[in-house]
Amino acid sequence: MKATQLEFRFRLIIILLLYTVGFWAPWTWIAGHYVPPATTAWLAVPTLLDRWGWMRLDHASLLVTWLAIVFGLAGAALRVWGTAYLSASVVHSGAMHGGQVMASGPYRYVRNPLYLGSYLLGLSIAILMPPSGAAVFAVLLGVFYFRLILGEEAFLASQSAEAYLSYKRQVPRLVPRLRPRISAAPAHPQWLTSLVAEVFPVVFSLCLAVLAWRYQPLLLVKCLLVSFGLSLVTRAFLPKGQGATA
Repeated sequence: MKATQLEFRFRLIIILLLYTVGFWAPWTWIAGHYVPPATTAWLAVPTLLDRWGWMRLDHASLLVTWLAIVFGLAGAALRVWGTAYLSASVVHSGAMHGGQVMASGPYRYVRNPLYLGSYLLGLSIAILMPPSGAAVFAVLLGVFYFRLILGEEAFLASQSAEAYLSYKRQVPRLVPRLRPRISAAPAHPQWLTSLVAEVFPVVFSLCLAVLAWRYQPLLLVKCLLVSFGLSLVTRAFLPKGQGATA
Protein backbone atom coordinates (compact mmCIF):
# COMPACT_ATOMS: atom_id res chain seq x y z
CA MET A 1 0.00 0.00 0.00
CA LYS A 2 2.88 2.40 0.71
CA ALA A 3 4.33 4.51 -2.09
CA THR A 4 7.66 3.59 -3.65
CA GLN A 5 10.71 5.84 -3.72
CA LEU A 6 10.00 6.43 -7.43
CA GLU A 7 6.47 7.61 -6.70
CA PHE A 8 7.79 9.95 -4.01
CA ARG A 9 10.41 11.39 -6.33
CA PHE A 10 7.90 12.07 -9.10
CA ARG A 11 4.95 12.95 -6.86
CA LEU A 12 4.48 16.39 -8.44
CA ILE A 13 4.00 14.86 -11.88
CA ILE A 14 1.60 12.25 -10.51
CA ILE A 15 -0.42 14.90 -8.67
CA LEU A 16 -0.59 17.05 -11.80
CA LEU A 17 -1.87 14.03 -13.73
CA LEU A 18 -4.59 13.52 -11.10
CA TYR A 19 -5.64 17.16 -11.43
CA THR A 20 -5.72 16.75 -15.21
CA VAL A 21 -7.93 13.68 -14.92
CA GLY A 22 -10.27 15.54 -12.58
CA PHE A 23 -10.72 18.53 -14.89
CA TRP A 24 -10.76 16.52 -18.11
CA ALA A 25 -12.96 13.59 -16.98
CA PRO A 26 -11.78 11.56 -20.00
CA TRP A 27 -14.46 8.89 -19.53
CA THR A 28 -17.16 11.28 -20.82
CA TRP A 29 -17.02 10.00 -24.38
CA ILE A 30 -20.25 9.56 -26.35
CA ALA A 31 -20.26 7.64 -29.64
CA GLY A 32 -16.50 7.92 -29.86
CA HIS A 33 -16.41 11.68 -29.26
CA TYR A 34 -15.34 13.53 -26.13
CA VAL A 35 -18.18 15.66 -24.78
CA PRO A 36 -17.08 18.19 -22.15
CA PRO A 37 -19.32 18.06 -19.04
CA ALA A 38 -21.94 20.78 -19.01
CA THR A 39 -21.60 21.71 -15.34
CA THR A 40 -19.22 21.73 -12.39
CA ALA A 41 -19.35 20.16 -8.94
CA TRP A 42 -19.90 23.70 -7.66
CA LEU A 43 -23.40 23.67 -9.20
CA ALA A 44 -24.08 19.92 -9.22
CA VAL A 45 -23.71 19.38 -5.45
CA PRO A 46 -26.14 22.17 -4.41
CA THR A 47 -28.58 21.00 -7.09
CA LEU A 48 -28.53 17.47 -5.65
CA LEU A 49 -29.00 18.74 -2.10
CA ASP A 50 -31.98 20.78 -3.26
CA ARG A 51 -33.45 17.87 -5.27
CA TRP A 52 -33.17 15.52 -2.29
CA GLY A 53 -34.92 18.07 -0.10
CA TRP A 54 -31.98 18.48 2.27
CA MET A 55 -31.38 22.17 1.63
CA ARG A 56 -32.62 24.97 -0.60
CA LEU A 57 -30.53 25.60 -3.70
CA ASP A 58 -29.39 29.09 -2.62
CA HIS A 59 -28.44 27.88 0.86
CA ALA A 60 -26.66 24.82 -0.55
CA SER A 61 -24.69 27.02 -2.97
CA LEU A 62 -23.56 29.22 -0.09
CA LEU A 63 -22.58 26.16 1.95
CA VAL A 64 -20.46 24.65 -0.85
CA THR A 65 -18.84 28.02 -1.56
CA TRP A 66 -18.00 28.63 2.11
CA LEU A 67 -16.62 25.11 2.51
CA ALA A 68 -14.41 25.56 -0.54
CA ILE A 69 -13.08 28.87 0.80
CA VAL A 70 -12.47 27.49 4.29
CA PHE A 71 -10.76 24.36 2.93
CA GLY A 72 -8.61 26.48 0.60
CA LEU A 73 -7.49 28.93 3.28
CA ALA A 74 -6.92 26.15 5.82
CA GLY A 75 -4.92 24.15 3.28
CA ALA A 76 -2.76 27.15 2.40
CA ALA A 77 -2.18 27.98 6.08
CA LEU A 78 -1.10 24.42 6.86
CA ARG A 79 1.24 24.36 3.87
CA VAL A 80 2.90 27.67 4.85
CA TRP A 81 3.09 26.74 8.55
CA GLY A 82 4.50 23.28 7.88
CA THR A 83 7.02 24.46 5.29
CA ALA A 84 8.23 27.27 7.56
CA TYR A 85 9.25 24.74 10.22
CA LEU A 86 10.40 21.84 8.05
CA SER A 87 12.13 24.17 5.53
CA ALA A 88 11.41 24.48 1.83
CA SER A 89 14.54 22.51 0.93
CA VAL A 90 13.15 19.41 2.66
CA VAL A 91 9.52 19.91 1.60
CA HIS A 92 10.37 20.31 -2.08
CA SER A 93 13.10 17.70 -2.18
CA GLY A 94 12.82 14.67 -4.41
CA ALA A 95 14.25 12.44 -1.67
CA MET A 96 12.99 11.51 1.78
CA HIS A 97 14.80 13.02 4.78
CA GLY A 98 15.05 11.34 8.15
CA GLY A 99 17.84 13.01 10.10
CA GLN A 100 15.70 13.92 13.12
CA VAL A 101 12.05 14.04 14.12
CA MET A 102 10.36 17.41 13.61
CA ALA A 103 8.32 18.21 16.73
CA SER A 104 7.65 21.95 16.42
CA GLY A 105 4.98 24.15 14.90
CA PRO A 106 2.11 22.17 13.32
CA TYR A 107 4.04 18.92 13.80
CA ARG A 108 3.10 18.99 17.50
CA TYR A 109 -0.58 18.67 16.54
CA VAL A 110 -0.54 16.41 13.49
CA ARG A 111 2.18 14.32 11.86
CA ASN A 112 1.36 15.24 8.26
CA PRO A 113 0.22 18.89 8.10
CA LEU A 114 1.57 19.29 4.57
CA TYR A 115 -0.39 16.38 3.11
CA LEU A 116 -3.48 17.41 5.05
CA GLY A 117 -3.13 20.96 3.74
CA SER A 118 -2.60 19.76 0.18
CA TYR A 119 -5.70 17.57 0.33
CA LEU A 120 -7.89 20.34 1.75
CA LEU A 121 -6.64 22.64 -1.01
CA GLY A 122 -7.42 19.91 -3.56
CA LEU A 123 -10.99 19.66 -2.27
CA SER A 124 -11.43 23.41 -2.67
CA ILE A 125 -10.20 23.20 -6.27
CA ALA A 126 -12.40 20.18 -7.00
CA ILE A 127 -15.56 22.34 -7.05
CA LEU A 128 -14.31 23.70 -10.40
CA MET A 129 -14.18 20.20 -11.90
CA PRO A 130 -17.07 18.33 -13.53
CA PRO A 131 -19.01 16.31 -10.91
CA SER A 132 -17.68 12.87 -11.87
CA GLY A 133 -14.16 14.25 -12.29
CA ALA A 134 -14.28 15.85 -8.83
CA ALA A 135 -15.42 12.59 -7.22
CA VAL A 136 -12.74 10.49 -8.91
CA PHE A 137 -10.09 13.12 -8.22
CA ALA A 138 -10.94 13.36 -4.50
CA VAL A 139 -10.67 9.58 -4.09
CA LEU A 140 -7.49 9.13 -6.14
CA LEU A 141 -5.75 12.11 -4.53
CA GLY A 142 -6.63 10.86 -1.06
CA VAL A 143 -5.34 7.36 -1.85
CA PHE A 144 -2.10 8.73 -3.31
CA TYR A 145 -1.40 11.01 -0.35
CA PHE A 146 -2.10 8.14 2.04
CA ARG A 147 0.36 5.95 0.13
CA LEU A 148 2.98 8.71 0.37
CA ILE A 149 2.34 9.00 4.12
CA LEU A 150 2.79 5.26 4.63
CA GLY A 151 6.01 5.36 2.61
CA GLU A 152 7.43 8.22 4.65
CA GLU A 153 6.40 6.61 7.94
CA ALA A 154 8.23 3.40 7.02
CA PHE A 155 11.31 5.41 6.03
CA LEU A 156 11.31 7.51 9.21
CA ALA A 157 10.84 4.44 11.38
CA SER A 158 13.91 2.89 9.78
CA GLN A 159 15.98 6.05 10.22
CA SER A 160 14.94 7.27 13.68
CA ALA A 161 13.36 4.17 15.19
CA GLU A 162 12.78 4.95 18.89
CA ALA A 163 12.44 8.72 18.56
CA TYR A 164 9.97 8.47 15.69
CA LEU A 165 7.92 5.66 17.26
CA SER A 166 7.57 7.70 20.45
CA TYR A 167 6.52 10.74 18.41
CA LYS A 168 4.12 8.60 16.39
CA ARG A 169 2.35 7.37 19.53
CA GLN A 170 1.68 10.90 20.76
CA VAL A 171 0.81 12.79 17.56
CA PRO A 172 -2.10 11.77 15.28
CA ARG A 173 -1.50 11.04 11.62
CA LEU A 174 -4.11 13.28 9.97
CA VAL A 175 -6.72 14.54 12.46
CA PRO A 176 -5.04 17.37 14.42
CA ARG A 177 -5.01 17.17 18.20
CA LEU A 178 -6.36 20.36 19.79
CA ARG A 179 -3.86 20.18 22.65
CA PRO A 180 -0.41 18.78 21.87
CA ARG A 181 1.04 16.10 24.12
CA ILE A 182 4.65 16.91 23.30
CA SER A 183 6.73 19.95 24.17
CA ALA A 184 7.91 22.20 21.39
CA ALA A 185 11.41 21.44 20.18
CA PRO A 186 13.74 24.37 19.39
CA ALA A 187 13.07 25.64 15.86
CA HIS A 188 13.67 28.64 13.62
CA PRO A 189 10.74 28.93 11.19
CA GLN A 190 11.54 30.52 7.83
CA TRP A 191 8.32 32.40 7.13
CA LEU A 192 9.40 34.47 4.14
CA THR A 193 10.96 31.51 2.34
CA SER A 194 7.89 29.47 3.14
CA LEU A 195 5.55 32.07 1.63
CA VAL A 196 7.64 32.11 -1.55
CA ALA A 197 7.77 28.32 -1.70
CA GLU A 198 4.01 28.00 -1.12
CA VAL A 199 2.86 30.84 -3.38
CA PHE A 200 0.52 28.50 -5.30
CA PRO A 201 -1.83 27.60 -2.42
CA VAL A 202 -1.60 31.10 -0.94
CA VAL A 203 -2.49 32.98 -4.13
CA PHE A 204 -5.20 30.57 -5.24
CA SER A 205 -6.91 30.42 -1.84
CA LEU A 206 -6.96 34.22 -1.65
CA CYS A 207 -8.37 34.42 -5.19
CA LEU A 208 -11.04 31.91 -4.22
CA ALA A 209 -11.97 33.86 -1.09
CA VAL A 210 -12.31 37.13 -3.03
CA LEU A 211 -13.74 35.97 -6.36
CA ALA A 212 -15.89 32.95 -5.46
CA TRP A 213 -18.89 35.22 -4.86
CA ARG A 214 -19.02 36.01 -8.56
CA TYR A 215 -19.79 32.34 -9.25
CA GLN A 216 -17.63 32.22 -12.37
CA PRO A 217 -15.75 28.89 -12.50
CA LEU A 218 -13.78 29.86 -15.60
CA LEU A 219 -12.41 32.94 -13.83
CA LEU A 220 -11.21 30.79 -10.93
CA VAL A 221 -9.67 28.25 -13.30
CA LYS A 222 -7.67 31.13 -14.78
CA CYS A 223 -6.61 32.11 -11.24
CA LEU A 224 -5.57 28.51 -10.66
CA LEU A 225 -3.35 28.51 -13.75
CA VAL A 226 -1.86 31.91 -12.87
CA SER A 227 -1.14 30.73 -9.33
CA PHE A 228 0.62 27.63 -10.60
CA GLY A 229 2.60 29.71 -13.11
CA LEU A 230 3.70 32.06 -10.31
CA SER A 231 4.86 29.09 -8.27
CA LEU A 232 7.13 28.03 -11.13
CA VAL A 233 8.55 31.55 -11.48
CA THR A 234 9.18 32.03 -7.75
CA ARG A 235 11.36 28.93 -7.65
CA ALA A 236 14.07 31.06 -9.17
CA PHE A 237 14.03 33.20 -6.02
CA LEU A 238 14.39 30.31 -3.59
CA PRO A 239 17.82 29.65 -2.07
CA LYS A 240 19.83 27.13 -4.03
CA GLY A 241 18.57 23.60 -3.58
CA GLN A 242 15.03 24.62 -2.54
CA GLY A 243 13.22 24.29 -5.82
CA ALA A 244 13.44 20.62 -6.69
CA THR A 245 10.08 18.91 -6.80
CA ALA A 246 6.88 19.78 -5.00
